[in-house]
Amino acid sequence: QAQLVESGGGLVQAGGSLRLTCTTSVRTFVGYNMGWFRQAPGKEREFVAAIIWGVGTEYYGDSAEGRFTISRDNAKTAIYLQMNRLHPADTAVYCCAASRGGQSAAANSYDYWGQGTQVTVSS
Repeated sequence: QAQLVESGGGLVQAGGSLRLTCTTSVRTFVGYNMGWFRQAPGKEREFVAAIIWGVGTEYYGDSAEGRFTISRDNAKTAIYLQMNRLHPADTAVYCCAASRGGQSAAANSYDYWGQGTQVTVSS
């Protein structure tokens, strides 16, 4: 069964950095676009970043632009989210997801989701 597993979340002070990792089943997600979304308590799911299969084009949500970087390993079995200059508003559960196509920023374009990893930023 296809799986996405996130790791790397935790507690960090404002201004700090974290690197999230999403590992995938080997070859299961070949050809898939990969994305990161987040959801804070009482708020809707928010698009964070996506990377497009093949060309590697990156897309970012407004809150991530300039601070976060999405990347993947050469074997394309893991993706990463480097988060810098974190602030308390970034506190959320971060999930990675895989999409066979469609709008990279739209959650309903994604077919597989991980369980998420909690990121908490203290002030």
